[in-house]
Amino acid sequence: MRSIIIILGVLLLSANTPVQDHIEYDNRMLEKTLKKADLPFEQWKELEINSPAVQEHELRGKFFTNPDGVQAGEYAYLYVGRVFSCRAGGCSAAGPADNEDISGEYFDYFMLFDAQATIQEIRVFNYQATHGHEVSARGWLKQFIGHRSPEKLEVEKNIDAISGATISVYALTHDVDLMTELLGGLVEKSEI
Repeated sequence: MRSIIIILGVLLLSANTPVQDHIEYDNRMLEKTLKKADLPFEQWKELEINSPAVQEHELRGKFFTNPDGVQAGEYAYLYVGRVFSCRAGGCSAAGPADNEDISGEYFDYFMLFDAQATIQEIRVFNYQATHGHEVSARGWLKQFIGHRSPEKLEVEKNIDAISGATISVYALTHDVDLMTELLGGLVEKSEI
């Protein structure tokens, strides 16, 4: 009887846990980061990207631009996106970077770029996965700062693996590499 009460209690608590089905683009962590740079989120404009390079990829986020930053050479571009991970207990056979099962776990992150599309800041927020939260550590995320296209990111080559966070590491590395490549190509071709 006691085990039934515990199970019902856990189910009741999990049913009341809010699940965010959309990305909070103007989140507290981003707002704090932008405030330090004196660039409030209200100054940023969503990029309307009509490039074939972007259209062939399903973006799970949005790019923004700060016209003042482009001219000043500081934070010029922003990407806020979602990375899907695997539920505890397994992934699809396609591999961690290709798992886009909407019912899976996810986490949201943002990257700030300079005018040359070089990563200046990266932070993970709204971590909803049960494992792999170590990818949120600022010390681990520092290795992405300075990355720009056409350099390629590879786990265990130029990105450290994390024991217990393998799926999250591969998924985030893949997404960062892809978004940096997309933005870098757009900046290089002056399509923004």
